[in-house]
Amino acid sequence: MSETILEIKDLHVLFPVHKKWLPAVDGVNLKIEKGEITGVVGESGSGKSVMSQTILRLRDHDTNVRYEGEILFEGEDLLKQPLNKIRDIRGDRISVIFQDPLTSLSPVHTVGSQLSEVLTLHKGLNKEQAKEKAIEMLKLTGIPNPENCFKQYPYELSGGMQQRVMIAMALSCEPKLLIADEPTTALDVTIQEQILQLIRELNEKLGMSVLFITHDMGAVANLCHNVKVMYLGQVVEEASTEELFQNPLHPYTQGLLSCIPHLGVKKGEPLPVIEGSVPPLSKVPVGCHFCTRCKMADQHCMEHEPPACEVAPGHVVKCWKYAESG
Repeated sequence: MSETILEIKDLHVLFPVHKKWLPAVDGVNLKIEKGEITGVVGESGSGKSVMSQTILRLRDHDTNVRYEGEILFEGEDLLKQPLNKIRDIRGDRISVIFQDPLTSLSPVHTVGSQLSEVLTLHKGLNKEQAKEKAIEMLKLTGIPNPENCFKQYPYELSGGMQQRVMIAMALSCEPKLLIADEPTTALDVTIQEQILQLIRELNEKLGMSVLFITHDMGAVANLCHNVKVMYLGQVVEEASTEELFQNPLHPYTQGLLSCIPHLGVKKGEPLPVIEGSVPPLSKVPVGCHFCTRCKMADQHCMEHEPPACEVAPGHVVKCWKYAESG
């Protein structure tokens, strides 16, 4: 039987803009089972990172924010927990890999001291035990000569090695859930593939669940079991990875897939693009959020928000085209 690790129910994350509360995340529902890798894709401004950061309440300290809905982690609603309880969960039962490892790691502390601090804080290990475990985790992530890496500062490492250190830190407490927020964006193509392969291997070896946030549809195809497509704070389509790539239904999903580079493009042939850009929160359309960029939108789409419709088992799309046909 499957075991649900994380379930997000009707989540709204609102920020004050010009004396109004506007939703950066607008009614998201999401469920992750044990050992499952779930991808969340969409352009910048789609609400992916805000949604993932809200799981650990990372925006509580630096901005005025309001939450509505539920985030159930192993049955506990994280939005109702005191911050001291959230701090105990961060880095222990839920860990995060951020986009740019060099800005996430302290430049004035060695790799070893940063890894050891996590283990001392969450697992109560002494100095020698923490060092031994830290070196073990560095070795697990494929870092050559982990004993030497333990003594180095982050700026002495390449981008790929820095990201491996971040992964080692995130996995050191054996989390139930790993949130990977654009973990390969700052890396070159070869290193990207190595990091994706590492996440895949650790998922299989440790049985941890992964929430993989990205705008790279190719990475999703190679890594994830299922996919949620987000646009302007909403999940507009969700399905298994195989189903989504074989049968994309929402116009936005179709647009994202058409933009994937492929061989055989003729010289001078323009690359496919999704016309327009993601509007600011102050200018979200009244009806379908994607209607201002959709070639199939009509007046009904402009004026009424579509419901989420299950067109096949596990395949849900938020579009009037399928709501009306159903």
